[in-house]
Amino acid sequence: MGVDRVPLGYYRKKLAAEREVERSGLPYTVLRATQFHSLVARMTTAQRWLPAVCVPSGVSFQPIDPGEVAERLVDLVQGAPLGRADDLAGPQVRTAADLARGTLAAHGLRRPVVPLRLPGAAFRDYREGGHLAPERAVGRVTFEEHLAATTGAAGRPAR
Repeated sequence: MGVDRVPLGYYRKKLAAEREVERSGLPYTVLRATQFHSLVARMTTAQRWLPAVCVPSGVSFQPIDPGEVAERLVDLVQGAPLGRADDLAGPQVRTAADLARGTLAAHGLRRPVVPLRLPGAAFRDYREGGHLAPERAVGRVTFEEHLAATTGAAGRPAR
């Protein structure tokens, strides 16, 4: 998932760090997780002052709760080193546009959501789902539950 399938600079650095750990000869465990709910929501809220919210077209995300990742990390550090642990992914694969609309609603904002086809190999691989792990959808907290917990979004009027 991700760092070895999507040629994004940030991912390349993470993969290089993983490989350094592997080459060290020391016992280790690496856990890869999909994007946190807060990062996915931030991609929308960062645009809150604009008249429209832009999202990458054809791209989906599978956000996960960071608390669930922390729980898994605690379990892993209490056990024997595994090398690469099973990936950890959120419970749902959702389009960027759908997640943006949910974020806007939770914040009581009304903006058009504009899908943009972004060029390059990284966005091609995002469109192909290289950063997703639907077979590892073990997260329990949905994106809407995250939004409700962080914004008090229940019944918030749109503006």
